[in-house]
Amino acid sequence: MKKSLSVLSVLCFILLSGCNAYNSKYNAVAFVHSNRADNAFMNFYQFEGTMVFRLKLKEAGAVKYSAKLEKGSAEVYYDDAGTKTLLCSVNPGQSVESASPTLKAGTVYIIVQANGKCENGDFRFDLG
Repeated sequence: MKKSLSVLSVLCFILLSGCNAYNSKYNAVAFVHSNRADNAFMNFYQFEGTMVFRLKLKEAGAVKYSAKLEKGSAEVYYDDAGTKTLLCSVNPGQSVESASPTLKAGTVYIIVQANGKCENGDFRFDLG
């Protein structure tokens, strides 16, 4: 009885904790963000760490993005099929705007990873 209760407890823990491959972990000051099925953004005064967004492509398409930083640098990755792929790099004082390659329908993860502390940043992602 004890053994089946502990197996049931472990199973419940796994189901409740989810199975996301990516997790957000960050420290931030004046940080505003949003994640909807078809768009996401983050805007901050200071950010350090990793922010993960989850978008849903209803059909094959691209993710349009823009990013800018005043200080610091960051990499932005996407994952639509189990492989983390570089989308763009953003350096101090730089602004980028483009679109991803065509991605298949389904869940797309956008991962923003800061290299140390970043300041005055704005990252936007939109399904086009």
